[in-house]
This record gives sequence, structure tokens and C-alpha cells, in this order.
Amino acid sequence: MRGGRVFPAVLLGACATLLASGCGVARQDANEPKGSFEMQVVHASFPANQAIARPTQLELRVRNTGAQTAPNVAVTLDSFYYTEHYPELAADKRPIWVVESGPGPIPKRPVQSEAVSPPGGGQTAYVNTWALGPLAPGQTQRFLWKVAPVKAGVHTVHFTVAADLAGKAKAVLASGGPVQGQLTADVAPAPPKTSVDPNTGRVVAGAYPAIP
Repeated sequence: MRGGRVFPAVLLGACATLLASGCGVARQDANEPKGSFEMQVVHASFPANQAIARPTQLELRVRNTGAQTAPNVAVTLDSFYYTEHYPELAADKRPIWVVESGPGPIPKRPVQSEAVSPPGGGQTAYVNTWALGPLAPGQTQRFLWKVAPVKAGVHTVHFTVAADLAGKAKAVLASGGPVQGQLTADVAPAPPKTSVDPNTGRVVAGAYPAIP
């Protein structure tokens, strides 16, 4: 070091030492168990008829049907977005459903504030995966998404259940197959017409229109 400056060779040597030692940080999946964990989706619901901008819900209930506690039960949804092929787009991913809130309790904020579309406590670093922690044998975990459709048409949502986020622990059916499924929804291009019942004052939803 001369005049308070560190030469590049010194920096390279230090970086090499840190890389060789793994920088002293253990892998996030270092303590996660390997193996297969028997699970089953005992409930899956998503309205078959929907309309643009009208909020709705997707619900899955996952039960641990095995004899071991799953380390971190998670669900991946791969169909909330589609790929747009127009040229020169900054991002080619476009939403079919906008997630207003995901599974899990909403985390408490350190200061009083108003949250818009809070993500839910089950959000992970993966953009399409939510995890709700360990799941004991015989117990059921509820995954609930509050969403708003923004693209008309018939769309299918595919879901896959996992026993952890790292892929070491596998969720399997009693038959040994993967725990997965799909739900299909027909999204109308306009919300259904509504009216107000003059006798009760309640808003009554009409039928979904075929066209706007």
C-alpha cells in the first residue's frame, strides 16, 4: 500500500482467498434435508368464468399425507404471465392476472403506512413461487392468491407443489408422481353488467358479456 492506495495484485489475492473459503457464508440450502415427502392437493379452486378488471381468487390447499415434516412447502404458478412477441419491447413478459396479494399473512411494517397490493408473507425470491414454511404430517396449508385478470381469453394456470425451495426435498403423490395440476378460466373482455335491486339496495351482477 502506498499513499493509501491498494494495488490491484493485493485486491486480486484477497478476492481469491475469499472465493476459496466461500466468503464464510454457508449455502442457503446447506441444512435442508434430501428426500421425498408425500403430499396431495386436496382443494383447488379458480372461477371458470371471469372478466377483465374484476377481482377474483385462486385457492389451493396442500396436505402432508406422509410421515415426515416437509421443510418448506411451496407452490409455483407458471401461467400468470405470457410472452409478447412485438419487436423492440423492453420486457416481453405481460400479465394475464395481476397479483393483488399472495399467500401468507401480510408482514407488519415498521411504521404506519398504507400498502398497495401487499405481497403476502409467502413471497420468495422467485417471481412465481410462494412458500409457507414447514408442513407437519396430517396438516394442511392454504395458499390463496387475490388476483385481477387483465387479458381476455381462455387461459390455463399450471401449478406445482414442492417440499422446499432448493429442490433437495421433493413433493410426491402416494403413487410417486409429482404434485401438480392445472386450472382453466375464460376471461371476458368486459365486466358483467350490474344493477341495483330497488328493494334491497344491493348490487346484482349480471351475465358475462360475449363482447364489450
